[in-house]
Amino acid sequence: MSETTALTPTIAGSYLARLLAGQPQLAASPLAWLNALRSDALERAGALTLPTTRDEEWRFTDISLFTKMSFAPAQSATHLDAADVAHFFIEEATRRLVFVDGIYAPQLSIAGTDIGTDSGVVVSNLSAAIAAHASRIEPHLGRHAAFDNDTFVAQNTAFLHDAAVVLVPRDVAVEAPVHLLFIATQKDVVSTPRCLVLADAGSAVTVIEDYVVLYQPRWQEEPHFTNAVTEIALADNAHVNHVRVQREGSQAFHIANCAVSLGRASNYSSVSVALGARISRYNLKVVQEAEGATCALDGLTLISGRQLADTHTLIDHAQPDGSSHQLHKCIVGGSAHAVFNGKVMVREGARRTDAQQSNRNLLLTGKAHIDTKPQLEIFASDVKCTHGATVGQLDSEEVFYLQSRGLPEAAARNLLTYAFGAEVIDRIPVASLKRQLEQTVLEQTTSLP
Repeated sequence: MSETTALTPTIAGSYLARLLAGQPQLAASPLAWLNALRSDALERAGALTLPTTRDEEWRFTDISLFTKMSFAPAQSATHLDAADVAHFFIEEATRRLVFVDGIYAPQLSIAGTDIGTDSGVVVSNLSAAIAAHASRIEPHLGRHAAFDNDTFVAQNTAFLHDAAVVLVPRDVAVEAPVHLLFIATQKDVVSTPRCLVLADAGSAVTVIEDYVVLYQPRWQEEPHFTNAVTEIALADNAHVNHVRVQREGSQAFHIANCAVSLGRASNYSSVSVALGARISRYNLKVVQEAEGATCALDGLTLISGRQLADTHTLIDHAQPDGSSHQLHKCIVGGSAHAVFNGKVMVREGARRTDAQQSNRNLLLTGKAHIDTKPQLEIFASDVKCTHGATVGQLDSEEVFYLQSRGLPEAAARNLLTYAFGAEVIDRIPVASLKRQLEQTVLEQTTSLP
């Protein structure tokens, strides 16, 4: 009988216990630290409870509907040909990792090392990456996204098996973007996507993290659950552009955590776009670990109907001379509900910090709803920090101006709504993806009430 790790939950009767019980047992890794990581995460998953609106960090986001669902991991991989998913591919990307319902799909991926002039770059599934680069991966995998107090991170880590790994060596600039594509194809399935991006000193890379749905003929708009975790570590003077797109089905549940560590004088730029899912939550934590690090976080939420989309961010300035700039926009139609909770923390000793945060929200109907909570916590002197939030509707004078130029009222409102969101889309550094998302935003704003 083959040896397996002890991944059977000891708790019973709860929703989380049923979810964990459906996970397949994983063969024990020859690496003791990986077995210990999974075991510790499973123990925490068994001890933690699902959050409710009585928890301060979840008080605007009711996931009780989610707990009434029954999800299980995919029992087998859905076979897809490249022609089935080619419309999701990014034309500029020379490296691509594809996961179908959480399972690595090598036939759809372009992985490997030493492609073109990007000498030593590794883009691989975890099993292959860890066999050759365990010493580089061990200090980071499961170390940035803490699972001590987060049941979703704990569950993801407990069953860590397939994962997208991107390793960029010192002083190497990756010319083409790396595309990490996660495709949902089966209803009532839970998947636990995992990403690890390590950028060594002086390196540069653009990573696209992309969540999509491919409907099968036998089901349409059925629920599935994506529980994603991403860890990104930038060494000194490294540069990472991170584009995250969530465009899953309107009945999906999507909960994601991203933890970023910034080295000295490093630069992290992020654009996050949330379009899909019945209920979605994105937690982004960026920690400035050394002096002179900078980050720019841009986000767009575009929802309607009865969707709920929650974005929580934390920018932790722990060292001097750091800067951060954040713009998050929400466009909310129908009876949808958007949440933005953005915290900027400046710790004692983090002198000369420059932090700017802005949340701008557009409500398109009387039933649309936004809860916004920008926060500053400053424990250092000699800093420059600003934050603010606006909530409103389309400017009637702007609508009238466009009407005076011959546009019907509906067209004028659609154009202004599109322009509001396009400001964030325009910051995506990949031309084909930007065009694709601009078209999507245009189509969705045209169909919004």
